[in-house]
Amino acid sequence: MANIAIIGGHGQIALLLTRELKARGDDVVSFIRNVDHSDAVREAGGRPVIADLEKLEMEDFARYLAGVDAVVFAAGAGAGSTAARKRTVDYGASLLAARAAAEMNVPRFIQISAIGVDEPLEPDTEPVWAAYVEAKRDADAALRLTALNWTILRPGGLTDEPATGRVRLGTDLLNGLPAPQTMSIPRADVAAVIAGLLSEPEAVDVTWDVLSGEQPISAAIAAALEDRA
Repeated sequence: MANIAIIGGHGQIALLLTRELKARGDDVVSFIRNVDHSDAVREAGGRPVIADLEKLEMEDFARYLAGVDAVVFAAGAGAGSTAARKRTVDYGASLLAARAAAEMNVPRFIQISAIGVDEPLEPDTEPVWAAYVEAKRDADAALRLTALNWTILRPGGLTDEPATGRVRLGTDLLNGLPAPQTMSIPRADVAAVIAGLLSEPEAVDVTWDVLSGEQPISAAIAAALEDRA
């Protein structure tokens, strides 16, 4: 049994991941900002902790991570939020969580990002979307500079379709895609990939895209590791 901390525990991927981890016997503590989301976290099998990462000091947050085996950063400002909150949540909270994890010597840190955020933005990009992309890009860059055993997972467009259990996993998957619809992936499959990565100690210091595909998740992780070797 592992002790997993999920930052942004009320998100759709986070709740799916909580259910999957709980089903296999892991203990899940979910950090949420809104106390009204506590019941949803409990229903999924997690233990809610109310913590506003836009206000907490690193030392205070680090104490919450005592005894944690892995952190999954799944937080985001969400739809309808301002450009300023993209910066404080998608970037700032990621930095805070990474520093707290390093302070407590947490063995693993997995960050959910987004596919294509390293690509240049067009000059006329909508400002809030630009802020989101820049926040994700900068959070990923900052995480790579840490001494943590980090993994960055960059899913394509997220859907609410049922899990397929089959994905494409690797670097730079945007190149050579045969059709636009292949840029999507069910949230449930993203959660399953994260669960698989948490069980694979060699899947560290990597940035991988993930899309719907043909390989079973365990095989996709094994192949991605082999490609990196």
